[in-house]
Amino acid sequence: MDIYFAYHLHTKDDIVIALLSDLGFESFVEEDERTTAYINDITRTEEVKNTIEQILQEYQVTFQVEDIQPQNWNALWEASFTPVHVDEFCVVRADFHEKDPEVLHDIVINPKMAFGTGHHATTFMMLSAMENIDFFEKKVFDYGAGTGILAILADKLGSTQIDALDIESESYENIKENAEINGTKHVIAIHGTLDNIPAESAYDIILANINRNILIQSVSGLYKRLIPDGVLLLSGILVEDKSIIEETYFENGFSTLFFTEKDGWVCIAMKKTH
Repeated sequence: MDIYFAYHLHTKDDIVIALLSDLGFESFVEEDERTTAYINDITRTEEVKNTIEQILQEYQVTFQVEDIQPQNWNALWEASFTPVHVDEFCVVRADFHEKDPEVLHDIVINPKMAFGTGHHATTFMMLSAMENIDFFEKKVFDYGAGTGILAILADKLGSTQIDALDIESESYENIKENAEINGTKHVIAIHGTLDNIPAESAYDIILANINRNILIQSVSGLYKRLIPDGVLLLSGILVEDKSIIEETYFENGFSTLFFTEKDGWVCIAMKKTH
């Protein structure tokens, strides 16, 4: 298992978080006026480390770095995690929390360093937006699946096949574990990149909560893998980047269905138009 570094940042600046996300940080936990950002030791090369420090210096962010050994992660998780309620539609909780009988969909997530617990605005908006999309008997692709949280909800909403892809081996293992915990029948964990998904896959719905750069790089690949009139749900996008994402996707055969904003981030539902 990888060793991770926790950057305890004395800021909640969305721009700083977005810049760090582009460098390979996998998870962000916000509390009070502080954010803890996690990156593994393989991703944090000397060059990346220097770039991180340059960004934090430029934005005048004070920080402390802590190395997290694999055996310490569960204790850290249990000490910091609280359930996330998306109205009465769904709740995201750990297995040591009581189930809420008032919520329609119960999702149990034990993250093991993978991104996606519902705490960050982008994941929260993705979960919320999924209530407005018909997943019944649909074929779904979760691109950059993290913990598998979105794939698991898609299964609970009636999807018959959900391919959950992540480039990180830790996330791949975590997707499998969380899918089993939730008793899902149709989630298939895949370790790799978009190139590992056949171009002729013909998904009805694609979910992509990643970051601006990867979304821009992947536009043609996502277009190829989505059926005509298929739905694409995007997040990991700062509000100020909404226009460039929409312009890029409009030029490649998509139109916007609806969007939501939360804490300086945006989630966009799009349709493949031609």
